[in-house]
Amino acid sequence: MKKDKISQQPPVKLIVGLLYNSDEIRNSAEQKLVDDYGIIDFRSEIIKFDFTDYYSDEIGVNLLRYWISFNKLISSENIHKLKIRTNEIEAQYCDQFNRRKINIDPGYITGSKLILLSTKDYSHRIYLSDGIYAEVTLIYRNNRFNDLEWTYPDYRTETAKMFFSTVRTNYLHQLKCNNQGINPR
Repeated sequence: MKKDKISQQPPVKLIVGLLYNSDEIRNSAEQKLVDDYGIIDFRSEIIKFDFTDYYSDEIGVNLLRYWISFNKLISSENIHKLKIRTNEIEAQYCDQFNRRKINIDPGYITGSKLILLSTKDYSHRIYLSDGIYAEVTLIYRNNRFNDLEWTYPDYRTETAKMFFSTVRTNYLHQLKCNNQGINPR
C-alpha cells in the first residue's frame, strides 16, 4: 500500500474586494492594505453593487464594488489572520453607532479556486481558527471561473470573473518564475 506524501502548499495570491460609497474612505482603507500587504498589481473595474440591499442600513446606498490583488505571494498557513486584520481596518471607519462604512472581503486565488474568508459559519464553510471560516467561492474549470450554489451575485459577474482570471494567470506565472528562480517583475 502506497502512503500519501505530505507536501508543502505553494504560496497563494491575495485578493481583496472592497464595497463602499465614499471614495475618501475607500482610498484610505486601500492605503492601509498596501501598507500591510504591499504593492497592488491589479485592480478590477468598479461596478455598481445593486444585487441586494443587505448593506444599505450599514454602509449606505449607491454602493460600488471592485477587487484588487497584491504582487507578493503569501503563505496560506495563517490566512485567517488576514480576515482579522481586514475587520480591524473596517472598524476604523465605523460611525458613532458602530456601523461600518466599508466592507473588505479578503481571500486568495490558487490555480484551481478562489477562496473567501468570513466570520460567519455556514454549511459550506470550513472553520480555520479564531472565529474565521473559509469557503470555496469560485472554481476554475474548463478554462474559466465557475459559480457554485453559494457564490455571491457580485462574484458571478463577468467583471469579477475576468479580473480573477487575469490574477490567476499572473499568479501561475509568478509561481513558475519562483520555481525557476526568476524575478517576474
